[in-house]
Amino acid sequence: MGEERFGEFVLVRRHGDGGAGHVAELVLDRPKAMNAVSTEMARSIAAACTGLGGDRSVRVVVVTSTHERAFCVGADLKERNSLSDAELVRQRPVARGAYTGVLDLPVPTIAAVHGFTLGGGFELALACDLIVADRTAVVGLPEVSVGVIPGGGGTQLLPRRVGAARAAELIFTARRVEAVEAGELGLVDQVVEEGRDREEALALAGRIAGNSPVGLRAAKRALRLGQGLDLRAGLEVEDAAWRAVAFSGDRAEGVAAFNEKRTPRWPGE
Repeated sequence: MGEERFGEFVLVRRHGDGGAGHVAELVLDRPKAMNAVSTEMARSIAAACTGLGGDRSVRVVVVTSTHERAFCVGADLKERNSLSDAELVRQRPVARGAYTGVLDLPVPTIAAVHGFTLGGGFELALACDLIVADRTAVVGLPEVSVGVIPGGGGTQLLPRRVGAARAAELIFTARRVEAVEAGELGLVDQVVEEGRDREEALALAGRIAGNSPVGLRAAKRALRLGQGLDLRAGLEVEDAAWRAVAFSGDRAEGVAAFNEKRTPRWPGE
């Protein structure tokens, strides 16, 4: 398992051999602050995502935490309290870069959450395609309770998950939602036993990574670009993605492997 550190607070691990070797783990590693996202940490998340997004060998990214009681508690409010208005304006693009970095990853992404997953922490999870939560997870967007609004994509990503009315209720009340209810509401996709969120997310990532890298990227692109479009426009998005893979080396290998009853050896092109 290879490791690469991005600044003090972010680590990227590469896992295993074969299909699982194409799984990258983006680790939030600021345990003394329960992974509160400071300016430095935001830069590191964005830099790690830039590296992962440009690495064609990566098929799946899993976002995890080293803190036992928290995935991420959101923005570093102690740091925010020390910023002048002008400094806050300058810091804003840096903060946004962390969330859009995760959101713009071209491969499937999974958040493995436990404990406090609040504010910007929940927005990092919402930026992923799938969320695996253990039974200790508590999620929510409490920003209006401190005089701001979700600023890492929450007002846009949450309605796409649970619908406009449910998102409005959660954002306007600033309430925290425990794991079981979060699973029932669709705030998370899978609820697992305590302490198993990372293990289960990596196992899911390994299963996904066994599929065509060209197909995975094209399927994600079609899913993302088709959101919010009417049916006919969405079908055009899908057709464009299909054309991008239909004549690829992966498609030829997939068909050959099926007919020869063997595991595909994806060329990734």
